[in-house]
This record gives sequence, structure tokens and C-alpha cells, in this order.
Amino acid sequence: MDRNLEGKKVAILAADGFELAELMEPKQALEAAGARTKIVSITTKALKGWEHDHWVDTLPVDEPVQSASVKEFDALLIPGGVMSPDKLRMNAQAVQFVRSFFDAGKPVASICHGPWMLVEADVLSGRTVTSWPSLKTDIRNAGGKWTDEEVVVDNGLITSRKPDDIPAFNRKMIEEFAEGAHQRLVLKAA
Repeated sequence: MDRNLEGKKVAILAADGFELAELMEPKQALEAAGARTKIVSITTKALKGWEHDHWVDTLPVDEPVQSASVKEFDALLIPGGVMSPDKLRMNAQAVQFVRSFFDAGKPVASICHGPWMLVEADVLSGRTVTSWPSLKTDIRNAGGKWTDEEVVVDNGLITSRKPDDIPAFNRKMIEEFAEGAHQRLVLKAA
């Protein structure tokens, strides 16, 4: 496999209830491409994963969001699962962590329900994204343009809808993460 992410460090922001495939498959693809990944969360306890309709493996947290800084990472991955992003968006430090990647122009990838964090961080104005269909109204209300596509890339933001999209999501995520920081999109004041 091409090691085009050698030397890159990627934060994976998750909480209990992350969808197993949406975290582990992108994580493995990133590491296979040479990136170092770090699980960042609102807790220091091991996170419980979710697979379709039941709890599965736990995953250790590498760093609490309270001490994580955008300066130590080259990119951010926000996996889905209904529970994880819903818990994360209630935490002001997690929301600010996400926003800081946009402020720095660093690439961000988010799948399924993960874009709830993008809504909460108020970074979707003028952007085209996709997600699990139930987020469509939230994304539009946040000023984004929602589309039903396998993967969407908008100025360093990579989004996909569901686990079936992971192969395309991984390809675009690795491509965008390899490109690095993008020119900062100036966010419109609300």
C-alpha cells in the first residue's frame, strides 16, 4: 500500500457508542497509509463500540479532549454511530476541538452521524456535505448544502453517508489528508 501519510498524525474524536466499522476501518486505512492515529475523547475510560444493534469491543482512549490541541495533529476523523456524536456535541471542549481544525484549515473527515459535530461547531455555512439522511435538515439549518452521494469533498472536508460508503470514504480521506492544510474557508457570521 502507498505510504503517502507517513509522518502525519490524525486525531479520531469518539465517545461511547461509536459505530465500530466507521471508526476501525478508516483507522486501519490511515495506519496502512503511514499515519499515526490517536483516539481523543471526552473521557479517559475505554470507549464502548456499537455494531448495528449491540455493544461490541472497547477501545482505549489515547488522549482526553481537554488536553488535545489541533497543533499536534494534521487531520481529524469523526466516525459516526448515533450515540457518539450526540454525546460529543454536548461537550463544549469537543465542539471547540472540531472547530479548531477548520480555523487552522486542516482536513476533516466525517461519516454517517459524525456531521452532527460539524453542525454543532458551526462550520457548515456554504459547504456541500453528505451524511446519514436523518441529518439532512440539521445540515441545511446550519447553512450547509446536503446531498445524497457516496462521498463528498468540499475544501478539505470529506463526508460520507454510511458503512457501505467506507471504501470510497477511505480513498478520499487519505487523498485529502495527504494534501494537508487547505486555504481557510472564511466562515460567515451568523
